[in-house]
Amino acid sequence: MPVFSLPSGYGIGDFGSGAYGFIDFLKKAGQSVWQILPLVQTGYGNSPYSSVCSYSFNPYFISPEILLQKGLATKEEADFCKTESAAVDYGFLYSVRFPLLKKAFSRFDKNAAEFKEFKKSGRFYNYALFMALKYASGQKHFYEWEDCYKYRDEAALRAFYNDYAEETDFWQFIQFEAEREWFALKKYANANGVSIFGDLPLYPALDSVDVWENPSIFKLDDNFTPKTVAGVPPDYFCENGQLWGNPVYDYSALEKDGFKWWAERISRELKKFDYIRIDHFRGLDRYYEVPFGAKDAKAGEWVKVPSEKLFKAIHSVADKTRIIAEDLGIIDDGVRELLKKTGYAGMKILLFAFNGEKDNLYLPERIQENAVCYTGTHDNDTLMGYLAGASAWDKNNFIAGVKESLKAFGGALMAETDSDLADAATELGFACKANMFILPFADVIKKGSDYRINEPGTVKPQNWAVRFKKSDFDDNSAEKLLKLSVKYSRV
Repeated sequence: MPVFSLPSGYGIGDFGSGAYGFIDFLKKAGQSVWQILPLVQTGYGNSPYSSVCSYSFNPYFISPEILLQKGLATKEEADFCKTESAAVDYGFLYSVRFPLLKKAFSRFDKNAAEFKEFKKSGRFYNYALFMALKYASGQKHFYEWEDCYKYRDEAALRAFYNDYAEETDFWQFIQFEAEREWFALKKYANANGVSIFGDLPLYPALDSVDVWENPSIFKLDDNFTPKTVAGVPPDYFCENGQLWGNPVYDYSALEKDGFKWWAERISRELKKFDYIRIDHFRGLDRYYEVPFGAKDAKAGEWVKVPSEKLFKAIHSVADKTRIIAEDLGIIDDGVRELLKKTGYAGMKILLFAFNGEKDNLYLPERIQENAVCYTGTHDNDTLMGYLAGASAWDKNNFIAGVKESLKAFGGALMAETDSDLADAATELGFACKANMFILPFADVIKKGSDYRINEPGTVKPQNWAVRFKKSDFDDNSAEKLLKLSVKYSRV
């Protein structure tokens, strides 16, 4: 359940009552893990996998309700942000949320000891500078700024920070408030037996705080133009490959200080979450890079990562049992060996299981304990959506495969409607040996393709915009999950 999909009257899910209500639902349903998408501030395309700052919180997740409770917003101001939109409308959010946050900041006690200590820590100093400079420059990319700011002249940055103290303090307040709301929510979840499973994108965006403050760890020229960018090569799903456009890491530079940047990043994220998933884990064995300016990802090449040294540094500060690897896509022996060496649990996707191949590693009866099983991820269609759009060949394979897998667990398929098939696939996820089974909420309530979270390689208004209603967290859904959890000893 992405945070943005939670019920809210304010156009997007947030850290307010909708999130607390969802935790109550999970407790009632006997569930012990809530997996989310990255909580970061997003940019163009609204993707949480392309952030302006990899360690930020999304300002839109600050709850207008909580601002109201704290006396930082009036009812009239909060009500102005309300909308009946069935999907997240990011244009509307931009027009109403930042004015609300500005008003909240105007009432906030900037001399509060906790806020002063927060600023003194320096954790969001560069973020606040970056955002203030971006607005002062007319929303230019950082590599288009004046050289003194672009190349981080400390005297110029200090002068700017002081001259624009109100603006920089506003961005500090954004992260201060979001962080406080998040950790209060996480504390509530943990107190109610629910662990939070976070997500770690592999790469930051080019126009990001991460690149601006650490340009030497990326493959950039002296003007901060990428020499190469990230992507994935052509495959069955995409004949031109996927050109992500993110700058890639310079591992020779990272190795000079013992991969300190990566170790600190993982350590920081494990303070926010109980578990984290490393997205595109295969990129930490070998990554695919494409020359900057290429129109597609066909002409790229694979580059080896010094992964043994990298993970030694990570494991010096992190508990490896709390890290899960997204090991999907093009997987070779190098990735399998790295997964084995790290000991991380990998991912098994049931939507990939029933294709007629008897040796398919995603078949539920073949899944072992050290894995996280899913019906599908945020990049897949929902179960009902997939079944509705499947070809006759794929549908027949799915039916036959589900029947065979049910036999392996001592069950039988009583009917062959799409709804019954979805229920059967869900039960197989509960039944398999994987230590953790994650069920997308759209599959809990059996929604169709309208509830698909993202279609990879596309920039569509539908992506990252799915919303649920409070009424979706009904007693029947909770009872269904609880019964399956008890039946398969997952409570």
